[in-house]
This record gives sequence, C-alpha cells and structure tokens, in this order.
Amino acid sequence: MRFVFTRRFYILFAFALVPLSLSWNLPLLRSLILAYDVLLVVFALVDYFISRKLPEGFSVKREFGKRFAIGDANAIHLRIENATERDFHVRLKDEYPHQMILGEKREAEFSVEAQTTADFSYTLTPPKRGNYKFGKTAVRFLSRFGLVWCQTDLGEAEAVKVYPNMRRAREMELKALGARSFLAIQRKSVRRGEGREFESMRDYVRGDELRHISWTATARRNKLTTRQYQIERDQTIIIALDAGRLMTGRINDETKFDTAIHAALALMSAAARAGDNCGLVVFGRKVKKFLPPKKGVEHIDSVLETLHDLEPELIEPSYARAFQFIASNSKKRAFVVILTDLVDKDSSKELITSLKLLRPRHLPLVVTIGDRDLNATVSLVPKEIKEVFTQSAAEEIIHQRESALRLVESIGGLALDVTTQTLAPRLLESYLRVKERGLL
Repeated sequence: MRFVFTRRFYILFAFALVPLSLSWNLPLLRSLILAYDVLLVVFALVDYFISRKLPEGFSVKREFGKRFAIGDANAIHLRIENATERDFHVRLKDEYPHQMILGEKREAEFSVEAQTTADFSYTLTPPKRGNYKFGKTAVRFLSRFGLVWCQTDLGEAEAVKVYPNMRRAREMELKALGARSFLAIQRKSVRRGEGREFESMRDYVRGDELRHISWTATARRNKLTTRQYQIERDQTIIIALDAGRLMTGRINDETKFDTAIHAALALMSAAARAGDNCGLVVFGRKVKKFLPPKKGVEHIDSVLETLHDLEPELIEPSYARAFQFIASNSKKRAFVVILTDLVDKDSSKELITSLKLLRPRHLPLVVTIGDRDLNATVSLVPKEIKEVFTQSAAEEIIHQRESALRLVESIGGLALDVTTQTLAPRLLESYLRVKERGLL
C-alpha cells in the first residue's frame, strides 16, 4: 500500500462512533452514519490520488561525510530540497545496508517550506571491509487535505566501499615508534653504492654488526663503541600477506587477516615517512594481488582499494608460488615481510624450504601471528585435567614455532612470533632496527 491514513482521518472517523451508539432504533441515523463513513473513505482516496505524486522540484540527495573505514562511525547526510511553490510535511526513512551498525535513528519528520531546503543526518559504523549498498530513501508526505500519508521513494541506490582503517594504522605506528617514526624523514638521503654517511658514535648494544665497531674509539673510552650511520632511503619493502586458512581465525571479533592488514598499513606509513618504497603481495594457493613497490599518498590509496574486499580462504597457502613471484618481480634487494601463521610441521617445512627462493638477494622477516599468548597459558598452574591437555598442546605449538623460527634465522632471515596485540609494535620496531643497522 502506497498510503496510510493520518490521525486527522481517524479523528473524523471516530466522530461517527458516538451517534452510531445511539442509532439502534434509528435506521435513518445509521444510514446517514454509513454514508458519512463511505464518503470519508472516498474523499481520503481522492485526496491520495490528487496528491500521490511529488512535483519534480522536490528531491532528496544522500551525502557521505567521508570515506567508509572499518570500525569508524560515518555521518550520512540527507538533503531535502523543495524547489516548488508548496509547503510539505514529510517523514523520511533511509534504506541503509543492514550489515552496518546504526548509531542514531534513520527516521525523521519535519516540514519543508516552499523554496527551502532541510537537512537530516545519522551515523553508521561498518564492522567489516567490503562492498555495501544503500537503497532509495522512503518518503511519506502529507496529502493536500491531510487525510493520508502518501509514500514514494526518492534518491538513488548507491554502492559504497568499506576500506581498512588508515587512521587506526597511523595510531598503531605512532604508538609503537613515537617520535622515532619521524626520525628517518629528518635525515639526508644516501644513494646506494656510495656507502653510508657516518652520523655519530654510541655504546655497543648486543646484536650490533661487528664491522661497525670503532676500535680506536673503544680503546680511547675503554668501552665497546659502535659507529652509527644515517638511515638509507629509497630502499624497498615488500609485504607478503597470507590469505590462507589459518588467517581466517577470529580474535576479538576480527580475523587475523584484518589484524595483519592494519599492521601492514602501519608499516607502509612508517616506510613512507622514511622515504622507502613499499609493495604488497597477497597470496593463497596463488598470488591474488600484487602492487609494485612505490611511495606516496596515491600508492597508499591504491593499497586501500586493493584490500577493501579481499578475504582469506579456507585453503592452505603456497609459499613457494608466492616467494617465486616475489623473486621474479623484485630484482632489487628488498626487506620481505611475510605475515602468516604456523601451527604444524608441514606448513613450517614448506615455508622454510620456500624461503631459499628469497635468499640471499632479499632479507626475509617471517612473522607468525598466534591466537593468544601461549607462554602465559603454559605458565598457569592447571586446576583440572582439561587444562593439562590445553597446556600440553600449547607447549607443542610453542616448540614447533620456535624450531621453525630458528630455522628461518639459520638461513639468514629474521623471525618474530607475536600475538595479534603485539603484532604492529614488534613489526615496526623490527623494521626500524633493520634500517638502523643497515641490514639492507
């Protein structure tokens, strides 16, 4: 039904109820009341038919406050324009994607005078990345005689994209690195092949390259002293993002894949500040997406566009295909960050074997993302037999992970075993450490 009766109609209809209650012995009065009700309904229908179409000068336009990003509230603005010579009393109800979380009422009622405009807004929060669709805006407007609400649809159906949250990624970067995130951009650019420009001396820290130790300064100070060089710029970072089975696991209503996406964006933001080129490879059984290493705002936008609708699949990833693709498409030495997860010997074995495709030209960093802090689980005192089995399984996973990561380091790569909470800070710290030590 394209109309509903108004309160005015029901009040007029109710006026006939009082005389109707007194008309049991008055057939003429009952006939008059019946005729009144029929005429009222007919008049309401006539009112609908002469009012059912809005004039062309009346329109509704939907506007968005900003680009949609996962987890961020976005304001939806509805602008109602009445370019006609008639006043309208309207009710609006916007058709929004039901998957999004509604923050305020999407319905409103107000009057729009002739040759004026009115505005209404509400908020939506998308819980996931992907493609969503808005329908038209349902509009009810009061008929000329106020007996019915006429209903129509205005505006246009619109498709929108929900992107990864770049604001969240930058917050992760700043939280992890603080003022150090601006360190590289403040330093001079050094071309590869010309050597590194000396910057300063500092105390030796375990893990520093032995070739950087200044023996003259060490003898003078009677303390191990390391030369510190300026961080090189225009280096290459490639992020290999696993979109396989284990990345579908959910932690706190978010998949590991989504957590890895935001950590990757935080690394890209830090790399951009450091003047480095950053590329992206998303792989499952085969390479799904590839963005060559670049830098700049347009490149970040391309990454967001690429990642907005990608989802992990319930299949085992092929590390060999992914690493062979990287080796074939990146001739320049690169810092290759592999964001993945490992829980068994078979996947670890394939990863270790495939890493040889990257060495020695590239420097790989394997980052395994665990479901939770397994070390904390193991350290608890079990209270029942179920917890004993849980701890036993956790110890086995820890052992397998440690063995796999030691093998990564044995072939010249780097390795991190992290939880979803510690992924971004430890990844960014590793990147900065690689830069500071000149490992590329």
